[in-house]
Amino acid sequence: MSVTIKSEHEIELMREAGRILSIVHDEMAKVIRPGVTTMAINRKGEEVIRSYGCIPSFLNYNGYPASICVSVNEEVVHGIPDKKRVLKEGDIVSLDAGVIYKGYHSDAARTHAVGEISEEDKKLIAVTKQSFFEGVKMARAGNHLFDISKAIQDYAESFGFSVVREMVGHGIGKKLHEEPQVPNFKPIGRGMKLRPGMTLAIEPMINRGKKEIWKLDDDWTCVTRDSQNSAHYENTVLITEGEPELFSYNKDLA
Repeated sequence: MSVTIKSEHEIELMREAGRILSIVHDEMAKVIRPGVTTMAINRKGEEVIRSYGCIPSFLNYNGYPASICVSVNEEVVHGIPDKKRVLKEGDIVSLDAGVIYKGYHSDAARTHAVGEISEEDKKLIAVTKQSFFEGVKMARAGNHLFDISKAIQDYAESFGFSVVREMVGHGIGKKLHEEPQVPNFKPIGRGMKLRPGMTLAIEPMINRGKKEIWKLDDDWTCVTRDSQNSAHYENTVLITEGEPELFSYNKDLA
């Protein structure tokens, strides 16, 4: 397994890619409301990405037809924006976006309420976000990769939610997806030892119901098999000698 350790110059470029991506997410969040289409969110995201001289990471990636993955309710990830898909009161919507800045990627996801949502969905969104931060506590040099995975799984499952197995986090840098894979559940073993300069996209995908998912006929959109809602939260993370650095997270915006 070849894992890239980033130089100071590469880290600076990825830091800027992440800063821009946090702004993209903030601007997309402002347009979410009942009556807006998923395509309108995609257009807004791409507009902001390009306004900073960046390229959308996802557009045409392995044939994906849009710049933002917009996944509604039981859609776990990779929902395709559609001008006919209208958000309604009570929906939840996950936005997954990536930015290429001077050849380097950042990747982040957020799940939002559309108007007033159920208490259970509020809890799902909050637990999914916090499960990321529980994982990040373990994202320190000297720890092992699956320490992150175990922390995410333990936290999410303690609330009765389930963790998607088929979709995982990943290394990131010059490529959107690099080694290593970062599961959100604890596999057998400990995984590789974390080293300063590693950059990871950590992204829990948590379901209200069972963990099983399947893919729709569009060959992209993944949905829960039991049609229960799912939430997604992700940031690009730098492993350091001390506290990990979150490139795509601005506490004043996120």
